[in-house]
Amino acid sequence: MRENEKMNLTMLCDFYELTMGDGYFECGMAGQITYFDVFFRRVPDNGGYAIAAGLEQVISYIQDLHYSDEDIEYLRSREMFCEEFLEYLRSFRFTGDIWSVPEGTPIFPYEPVMTVRAPAIEAQMVETYILMQLNHQSLIATKANRICRAAKGRAVLEFGSRRAQGIDAAVTGARAAYIGGCAGTACTISDQIYGVKAGGTMAHSWVQMFPTQYDAFAAYCKVYPNNVVLLVDTYDTLRSGVPDAIRAFNEILKPQGITKCGIRLDSGDLAYLTRQARKMLDEAGWTECTITCSNALDEFLIEDLINQGAEIDIFGVGERLITARSEPVFGGVYKLAAVEDSEGNIQPKIKISENVAKITNPHFKKVYRLFDRITGRAIADYICVYDETVDDTRPLRIFDPNATWKSQTVTNYTARELLVPVFKKGELVYKQPSLDGIKDYCRAEVSSLWDEVKRFDNPHNYYVDLSQRLWDIKNSLIRGMRRHGD
Repeated sequence: MRENEKMNLTMLCDFYELTMGDGYFECGMAGQITYFDVFFRRVPDNGGYAIAAGLEQVISYIQDLHYSDEDIEYLRSREMFCEEFLEYLRSFRFTGDIWSVPEGTPIFPYEPVMTVRAPAIEAQMVETYILMQLNHQSLIATKANRICRAAKGRAVLEFGSRRAQGIDAAVTGARAAYIGGCAGTACTISDQIYGVKAGGTMAHSWVQMFPTQYDAFAAYCKVYPNNVVLLVDTYDTLRSGVPDAIRAFNEILKPQGITKCGIRLDSGDLAYLTRQARKMLDEAGWTECTITCSNALDEFLIEDLINQGAEIDIFGVGERLITARSEPVFGGVYKLAAVEDSEGNIQPKIKISENVAKITNPHFKKVYRLFDRITGRAIADYICVYDETVDDTRPLRIFDPNATWKSQTVTNYTARELLVPVFKKGELVYKQPSLDGIKDYCRAEVSSLWDEVKRFDNPHNYYVDLSQRLWDIKNSLIRGMRRHGD
């Protein structure tokens, strides 16, 4: 395959998905209905919550599932798969159901963020791509949300394409960062494809190309008078950078009546330099001139800069955002939760481990989020069996998953189901919101969390509890497995 040919993403799977698919086919289990959950076990950076993202790409992938003749010939060349299975793949498509939390939803460990109900082969084949998209974009959206909250209302721009770990990481990473709260990106193609507003001005090379720094600034002001942001730290920020910028503003912009402009710093003591730059700009009458700063920033550095009184209007955040450098793995998993027998009865399945954190929650489930009627704040999430309902006119006792002796009785609340239908019998039934709609939804949902849950250090543990019925089913399966092991 030539590099410039479109890649069939159906083949972007772990090889064991194909060996299991062939095995299910040969064992007569291809059509057995299965239920798989996507969930994660720990919030990155020891945070209080994560942000779900990546559903739009999963939808596009599911709609395009197919195997080409070239794919089938490759599989045949491996001499591992039966001809009947390879012929089955010629007409392969997804015919199952998918439920998911909407993108931008705050999510918590161990609760399903997506459930796939489909024949065994179909459900198994989609595992890798679903995890890849949800893990990556949820990771970046979560990191972006932390960084944007640290900025306390100041704009944050995503600047990380050149440090991203590959093309998709840059392009969808910019999308996820926008969902998490960023105002825009430096990645042009993300604007072209997704509408994430792209912008940028100059690099140090622009300044170096001209005889003097002032010449560089004056030329830029002439070419882009309505979009001027001058990089002032190529040589000496305070001795020449800011003074030359002020001179260019005075001589080029001021005669045109333009007062909107900006400067950017990419190095040095940003707290000190921006305070001095702000003073110089204000004294020169350029009070509307914004100051943008970049240089390996993250939520902790931004928080420190603000606490030090830095005069920064816009933060450009690159490598530590696009790679989630502090913790670059989200850790979402895809686990079997139930199967259906020939009569349509749902049989719960569980994975047991000596590592308690890896014991799964069985059955086909749904998740409710409980909100206080008075404050509108999210109180807890409640996981129950698919045919259970929460009556929010009655008190509900919720236990802390990390300290089961600790509980609270919830009253005067409303309950909302988090998982919404996305595919039914292989057909898309979900109306996809715009990217700005997702971003606005994310902002509103995060604002419903208590500040104690959102703090960076030692966040309050948000309650995610199992219904009594689901708890009993889980414990019954564990006891049964122990007896079987004996």
